[in-house]
Amino acid sequence: MSKKTLHKLISARRVVQGVFAAAIYGALTLLQLPLLYILAAGAGLGLVFGKVFCRWMCPIGFVIEFLLRRKGNSAEQMYMYHKLGCPIAWVSGFLNRSSLFSIQRDFDSCTDCGLCDKTCYITSLNSEYSHFKPGKKSPVSAYSCSRCLECVSACPQNSLSYSLD
Repeated sequence: MSKKTLHKLISARRVVQGVFAAAIYGALTLLQLPLLYILAAGAGLGLVFGKVFCRWMCPIGFVIEFLLRRKGNSAEQMYMYHKLGCPIAWVSGFLNRSSLFSIQRDFDSCTDCGLCDKTCYITSLNSEYSHFKPGKKSPVSAYSCSRCLECVSACPQNSLSYSLD
């Protein structure tokens, strides 16, 4: 996927999440698809993409994000929500460290401007993590990283990408 396409997708994340949320809700209610199928699909996605289900597909996450955004600054609330989560969040969060896709940093083009850390809800709330500071843990492998890809979108040098590990 090209960086331009990825940036367009990131900017439309809420719409993508809404479409997937409606489809999943419809599959569960109208088609009466067993919840176990959704759990298995979410876990499978976690193995490939990491913890994407919460921020890109989850019907409950869609509603929670809408409600939290209405209350103003929601970074801490989002951090706690994506740490606790549901069974899909538990499995896919655990798989963040071993998923096939990950957020990669190009050290040669990175100027250490820090915009990635300013947009990342993990680094803004937990000083143990940073996308670019040496000696810090990478938020990408953190259990609570929901792969919102805001860090990728914020990078003016395109030094961060979401690609095969």
